[in-house]
Amino acid sequence: MLVFIFSGIISCEKDFTDIGTSIINNSEFSINDTILEVEVIGAPVNSVRADGLSIGGVLGQYLLGVYNNPSYKKIEASIVSQLVLPTSLNVVGTEDTDTTSVLTELDTVFLRIPYQGTLVSGTTSEYTLDSIIGDQSVPFTLNVFETSTFLNTLNPTSPSQINSYQSNASYLKVGNALNETPNYPFIPNAKDTVFFVTRMKKIASENDVVKLSKDTIKLTNNLPFARIPLKKEKFLEFMSKYEGAEFESQDAFNNYFRGIILEASGNEGSLLSLSLTGTNTPSIEIYYTNVVTLDSDNSVIDAVNKNNSFLLGGVRNSIYKMGSSPGVTTNQIALQGTAGTMAEVKIFTDGLADLRAKNWLINDASLTFYVDQDVVGFDTIASPFQLFLYKNGVNLTNDPNPSQIKDLLSEGPDGFGGRRELSDDKKPNKYNFRITDYVSDLLNGNSDYNPVLGLKVFNTSDYPTTLIDTIVKPYNWNPKAVMLLNHLPAGGTLEGTRKAQLKISYSKRN
Repeated sequence: MLVFIFSGIISCEKDFTDIGTSIINNSEFSINDTILEVEVIGAPVNSVRADGLSIGGVLGQYLLGVYNNPSYKKIEASIVSQLVLPTSLNVVGTEDTDTTSVLTELDTVFLRIPYQGTLVSGTTSEYTLDSIIGDQSVPFTLNVFETSTFLNTLNPTSPSQINSYQSNASYLKVGNALNETPNYPFIPNAKDTVFFVTRMKKIASENDVVKLSKDTIKLTNNLPFARIPLKKEKFLEFMSKYEGAEFESQDAFNNYFRGIILEASGNEGSLLSLSLTGTNTPSIEIYYTNVVTLDSDNSVIDAVNKNNSFLLGGVRNSIYKMGSSPGVTTNQIALQGTAGTMAEVKIFTDGLADLRAKNWLINDASLTFYVDQDVVGFDTIASPFQLFLYKNGVNLTNDPNPSQIKDLLSEGPDGFGGRRELSDDKKPNKYNFRITDYVSDLLNGNSDYNPVLGLKVFNTSDYPTTLIDTIVKPYNWNPKAVMLLNHLPAGGTLEGTRKAQLKISYSKRN
């Protein structure tokens, strides 16, 4: 998380607040507060940017799987990626001589997907899986395809510009799925920490004999990982070109094999969040054995076990296939990350001139959104830990990009707020934002820019990195969702008490 060091910025309103405190003590000012209604309207998100080309080449997280909560849009999340060409790639190495022949046997080829997990306390090899929502007991369907779409880092229509990919972009497929089992039923499993591969081994005491044995393979960090067997036929063809022009460079390889699509589909299952960095990077693993025989009598003199890893790298993009929005009641607002739904928030739609005429000194302004606890209940896993508020309109320089609210820049993330608060019974209860500087500027006339505010599920890319970084980035890989109550009556015994509201505390001269 970004650490803000904004000691050089002190808002004028903070000066007023301090002065107001001393004035209040001598009874010249009184402190009052008022609650104003705001208007909150749900809005769809058609797509978000789904590549990491402009933020260091990789997104913070990539999603794979299916999440289908009836209160929100169903999401089928897939990944498309290039493969990284290993160095010094060859099928047959030093085992080949002028007097021998080598027969290559492909033992196994599979897609390896490392999970994110936490070591169970008191154990050395037992994990719990992190960053998964949905029903982990039910499989979603996974297919692996080769793509014929060239994943370009530069914009084809403007080669001087970095390319970008939206979450609803389409990618062409080559032939049938590469997975050995069509429509592979994927269920996350924390116990998948090893796998066994049958390989041929040389028997030291008998030169002309090899035997089958099982090797046990672990990841270097011992984390659990999924293993999806792939068709050997495709990768025998793949291996036959190792020393050809197709594998001479990364560019040549990208043109020959343009990438793979990990396609998740179905109506139920779970959704995994993957980091795709370091040892957590998925890969295509090829295990094979070179059996070396003498040309003179065809006797076996060696069995060399080998392995090649092709990491998912280069251009990597997320694909979010979103279902339709379920119906909500008139007083509900569904907020959902990825390409789900957001809300438009209007404050001071009427009466701004009358408020300015009151000459209030603003001590505090808080914008609060309450959770519909009848829908969310006690769910602190799939409901977001934090929401994000920003300016969603065209600003005075006609820049259409969403921009940061002043209080985030002046007070930092902790002062700005937006984190989930629980009620006494531990249910998600509300999200509160402090927008004191923003409201002060509007009411004292320092600003006439009063756009519609945007409210969405927080993504780690939302925070600015510097004081001049005022544009909100168009990413979201946070799949969580929450049902809020809008400005209309909440109904039932709590009617009117849990509406979205703007509370202003102010000082006024007596």
